Amino acid sequence: MIQRRKFLAQTAFLATGLMASSTQSLRAMDPIPRKKPARLRLSLAAYSMRKYLAAKGQDKKMDLFEFVEFAQQLGITGVELTSYYFPEKVTSEYLAKLKLHCHILGVTISGGAVRNDFCSNDPAKSERDLEHTRQWVDYYAQLGAPVIRIFAGDQPKGEDPKVTLARCAQHCETACRYAAEKGVTLALENHGGVTAKAEGLLEIVKQVNTPAFGVNFDSGNFHNPPDPYAELEMIAPYAVNAQIKVDMQVAGKRSDADLERIVRILRNVNYSGWVALEYESADEPMEAIPKWIDKLKPLMDG
Repeated sequence: MIQRRKFLAQTAFLATGLMASSTQSLRAMDPIPRKKPARLRLSLAAYSMRKYLAAKGQDKKMDLFEFVEFAQQLGITGVELTSYYFPEKVTSEYLAKLKLHCHILGVTISGGAVRNDFCSNDPAKSERDLEHTRQWVDYYAQLGAPVIRIFAGDQPKGEDPKVTLARCAQHCETACRYAAEKGVTLALENHGGVTAKAEGLLEIVKQVNTPAFGVNFDSGNFHNPPDPYAELEMIAPYAVNAQIKVDMQVAGKRSDADLERIVRILRNVNYSGWVALEYESADEPMEAIPKWIDKLKPLMDG
């Protein structure tokens, strides 16, 4: 009964927020205030080694402890420990052991990522995704990760996009308020769906009113716009985390990423923080990643 009352209260709160957002003008989230000079630190996302880490239930050739060692051998001081590659049952003992392992190797946990869908118009699914996000906030807080990548989702068929974006923003804000209590910031990624273009992503950002929120700047995720670099310039002022991919989609065609231009976009807004290589190309990651790391290191500050 208590859970039912809690669910009904949350649903009523969400409905109130959606109605308010439809009748009020959007409040623009200010660009994140930053100090000069920009300082960029290089990290490696665990997703880069998905061929070896594998997802839950699949055979693994590498675990997160070995991934951290791989990064350390490359001279990288940061790792993003993506949630997909943790054990099915995550315990406090496991997290403490992993955190100590990183510390001993001199590697900082730069962030994490969680699967979620905040666009769904199914209240039960939305609550499950919120609870899933809160659980991983707890896990990453224990690890000392400062930021978690989250996602928006897809536009439900037949629904007014403004309603969808308002609901997504409300869920982001709800999740962020919990994350703030744990000292964690949530970063909404430009990752297809309603965030396939900068305009959709920023429409959500403008409606979230909490300092524990920002954008995950992913250089390779704008596939449809004719000029993805212009889209990146639009979202960079709101970035609290950054990722670099080595491929871009320019006018619908694949091309090598202009790494210097991407880094310059971040520096132009005085972004300071982690920049994680998220390698997704077809070449063997064990061979390709070290080469890309060598290209990125001179562009970073640490």
